[in-house]
Amino acid sequence: MYIDSHCHLDRLDLSEFDNNLDNVVAAATSAGVSHLLCVCVTLKDFPAMAEKTAPFDNVLLSCGAHPLNQEDAINENNLAKLATHPRVIAIGETGLDYHYAPETKALQLDSFRKHVRVARACDKPLIIHTRDAQQDTLTILRDEKASDVGGILHCFTETWDMAKQAIELGFYISFSGIVTFKNASALREVAKLVPDDRFLIETDSPYLAPVPHRGKQNQPAYVVEVAKHLASIRGQSVEDIARLSSENYRRLFKL
Repeated sequence: MYIDSHCHLDRLDLSEFDNNLDNVVAAATSAGVSHLLCVCVTLKDFPAMAEKTAPFDNVLLSCGAHPLNQEDAINENNLAKLATHPRVIAIGETGLDYHYAPETKALQLDSFRKHVRVARACDKPLIIHTRDAQQDTLTILRDEKASDVGGILHCFTETWDMAKQAIELGFYISFSGIVTFKNASALREVAKLVPDDRFLIETDSPYLAPVPHRGKQNQPAYVVEVAKHLASIRGQSVEDIARLSSENYRRLFKL
């Protein structure tokens, strides 16, 4: 069985699924995906996300604000309160993105530090988004002692050097459909090097659908394609990829 360690079920266009989230989860289950982690990107949207996914015992949640969503300053008390929700197992996604919004760098840095502090206070792992901000991301993880809780560098697209340093800090490296893209040869080289006990798989749906579904809306069922490509890249069976990534997920989140 597979686990989609990062999806945004509340961002899916459900018109493709008869306007019913049940059909999305059922498609994932039919594909062999046993559990989903639905990741929050703005604090104001968390209550609606939690309500929408409440019927599904196999869907757990995170709470946090994506680094590109800096409309409102992060209130640590508010974030900590949301983190007490019984289905929240992670803080994020948080992090830094200088590729799309370098002008909000100061806000991103402040938000990221607050997320790490809350994660440590509530003893929950972090879900990190990082793009074109390798050094600042690692610096904050070290400065704020993020190794106390660990977490995931999700949808990883950076270098092996960054992955190695993050792993040393107790983080896992998660691969998305990007690893299947034709122009992702450098990322595939990284995927070969991540230890068996430190990788995860994800869709980041509805974004970044893997080959052969590229160009379509992504969905949790497609995490199987990520697993198939990783198996080929790493010289392992797809069954091994499913088992190892699921074991890693459960170890990280103490499930």
